[in-house]
Amino acid sequence: MIRVLLVDDQPLIRSGFRALLDLEDDIEVVAEAADGSEGLELAEEHLPDVALVDIRMPVIDGIETTRRIAADPALAGVHVVILTNYGLDEHVFDALRAGAAGFLVKDVVPEDFLHAVRVAARGDALLAPSITRRLINRYVTRPLPIETGTGLEELTAREREAVVLVARGLSNDEIADRMVISPLTAKTHINRAMAKLHARDRAQLVVLAYESGLVAPRST
Repeated sequence: MIRVLLVDDQPLIRSGFRALLDLEDDIEVVAEAADGSEGLELAEEHLPDVALVDIRMPVIDGIETTRRIAADPALAGVHVVILTNYGLDEHVFDALRAGAAGFLVKDVVPEDFLHAVRVAARGDALLAPSITRRLINRYVTRPLPIETGTGLEELTAREREAVVLVARGLSNDEIADRMVISPLTAKTHINRAMAKLHARDRAQLVVLAYESGLVAPRST
């Protein structure tokens, strides 16, 4: 059973999402919150698998809520999916930097919404390669210098190569083709890199690769 926490200041939005989720045999909504402060309390109480968090809320917004969840070891199993009305904007990238597994626009079709909840519950990032490329092209413009202590120095050459390709928006199959290895081996390289870099998921791996300077953004 996938346990879901809804965090949104609009009751109508929460009730709509809950109605969809309640129809699924493998999903249970364990709690609802109207702001980030209440959401944090309920996350600690219920330890959901997925927290669907509105990006703009009173008291504590979605970005800060995400940051606090990601920073709490007791909530390591909580995967945050940001909800937004505004599509791909700078706040979405801030949320990914803070530790979100991905994002959904609130007008998403029901089938995609339910699929996203299941993907997030597995611990996978909700970032298709096309979305990754758009984020990079629009919002990652000035990489920071590589610093010691980030874990990058611990990566093997193949792991580093895999991280670069992830950051370029390639899927596991595309990475395998580029590196002339099996998809399973590609996934192993990526998982080991995530562990060494303490990245919660693929989304954070992308952010870290660009912000550290491991990968330089192409000019737009």
